Amino acid sequence: MFAVLKTGGKQYKVQAGDILRVEKLAADAGEKVQFNDVLMLGGDAPVVGAPFVEGAGVQAEVIEQVKGDKVIKFVKRRRKHSSKRTVGHRQKLTLVKITDILSSGADKSGIKAATGSAPAGEAAPAAKKPAKKAEAKAEAPAAAAAADDLTKLNGVGPAAAKKLAEAGIESFAALAALSDEQIAAIDTIKVKPEWVEQAKELAQG
Repeated sequence: MFAVLKTGGKQYKVQAGDILRVEKLAADAGEKVQFNDVLMLGGDAPVVGAPFVEGAGVQAEVIEQVKGDKVIKFVKRRRKHSSKRTVGHRQKLTLVKITDILSSGADKSGIKAATGSAPAGEAAPAAKKPAKKAEAKAEAPAAAAAADDLTKLNGVGPAAAKKLAEAGIESFAALAALSDEQIAAIDTIKVKPEWVEQAKELAQG
């Protein structure tokens, strides 16, 4: 019996006893892991997943964490001021031995799923990004609701409205509430008194 599993963006055809080098897994030597993304089971009654075979899994034992062969990247720019650069890279891999292929019941085996290992220092920022996006999405409607079209004021065009926004004035109410001292303190644009009067009328509806 054999299985076709997917891990690290690659597919492997395996059977019990095979030794594989896969993309680095978050596991220590001697630890057992289970690959749950099984695309196909082969044997007397082959099963093809859509895309994965439900309940199937491939169990393996981690032998050690290794590095792949060195890959050399050479860049040369043939210009007046030419430059050359050579960079070497060795991909981090995990050496595993396939111990068992389960056609069903993999979700109840109790062995942890084989997952990739992110570089140190990258997991925390990745977890924070969705929260920041959610906060931005929540704040966007509130800001849009509070902002007014300042170009409705006589003498205020798109450029003047942009400068008012840069000064923190994005609504009729904010403009109408400005005192003479606050108006004098604005250096990005000269606020005219008639704008303030018009803003008071528009703010009242």
